[in-house]
Amino acid sequence: MSRAMRFFVFQFGRIAQSCHTHKVPSTDPLTIGAARRWTILVTSFLAQAASAITAHGPAFLIPALHQRQGMSLAEAGVIAAAPTVGVMATLIAWGAIVDRRGERFALLAGLTGTAACTALAASSDNDWLLGGALFLAGACAASTNVASGRVVVGWFPAHRRGLAMGIRQMAQPVGVGVAAVTIAVVASNHGIAAALWFPAAAAALALLLVTLVVIDPPRKPHPEGGAPNPYAGNAFLWRIHGVSVLLVVPQFLVWTFALVWLTSERGWNAGVAGALVAAAQIVGALGRIAVGQLSDMVGSRMRPLRWVAVTAAITMAVLGLTDQWPIAVVVMVLATGVTVADNGLAFTAVAERAGAYWSGRALGIQNTAQFLTAAAVPPIAGLAIAHSSYALVFGLGALFPVMAAPLVPVRGESSAPARQI
Repeated sequence: MSRAMRFFVFQFGRIAQSCHTHKVPSTDPLTIGAARRWTILVTSFLAQAASAITAHGPAFLIPALHQRQGMSLAEAGVIAAAPTVGVMATLIAWGAIVDRRGERFALLAGLTGTAACTALAASSDNDWLLGGALFLAGACAASTNVASGRVVVGWFPAHRRGLAMGIRQMAQPVGVGVAAVTIAVVASNHGIAAALWFPAAAAALALLLVTLVVIDPPRKPHPEGGAPNPYAGNAFLWRIHGVSVLLVVPQFLVWTFALVWLTSERGWNAGVAGALVAAAQIVGALGRIAVGQLSDMVGSRMRPLRWVAVTAAITMAVLGLTDQWPIAVVVMVLATGVTVADNGLAFTAVAERAGAYWSGRALGIQNTAQFLTAAAVPPIAGLAIAHSSYALVFGLGALFPVMAAPLVPVRGESSAPARQI
């Protein structure tokens, strides 16, 4: 381990220890100021963005791994998927930690590990160590997927949660967009190790901000005999999980292969291609806010979720059909925006239905299923593209939202019992 790496781990271990011992005063959600509530939202946003850079940034190493290190697309896809597998492997455990210890504790512990393990990846000198360190970084980054969302749900009232969670869910495409601009260009010009120091620094900054800002939303006393299991006797949550799994396939098809499609198929410069992917992620981020606000206005999370699924199916089909035409670049930007728009709706609905003492685990299950699917997309799709074409694989991606649309539990939304967040 390099001297810089040892210094990095030591310093952030000290920060985490001091953060853990810091006592946060009890706060009533009815008396907390609006400014503090929105500051917590912004900090949660930045924490999740840092996690997204760590988990999804390695996808933008694929051109460097493929062209400079001679890996096949499938092999490079495995490296790119390593942090996603790490996230998937630990989400339910982090959910249980959040249910038991609170959001602040989980964020502090997870971001400390994310910064340290990403720094280890940047210091690695072989593919096995690189993949292992990225896996561990993803495992730590999983904490923000559960905790940063639930702290927002806990501090915002129901009629504002759609908008608030839409803003928080912007963090993932924004993080991916920032990664596209930075990691791809730095890897192209200075190598893979240099590129990985950026997500390490992002996690370190997020750790500092969480330390200064985030407090746990208060919860009612735990009910005698334990909180009721929200999965018992009702398929509402299971159907949302299933819909989210299906919709994550086209999302990760576009996210993972847009950059390499632009550079290898269309001959774009890596910097220009990365800038376009970043712009597409901004479109996706704004789309999440729009559908979140729409869900508040119509008083439903599920109806807008079905509308997103139908739109995603149409957009992916058009992308496959127009792959060789100039308009395909525009369609790719639209597909990037549409295929990420569902996440905030599903996330909010799961938290609302599961309640304060189950939402951590329920969100862990939700994200585990999504990330398990997401981890399989890069290597499988890379292998499929190598033996067929981008057009065919993009077109096949439309089948998944087609299957998701009728599964959305629109009719069950009013009958499924809501629980206290």
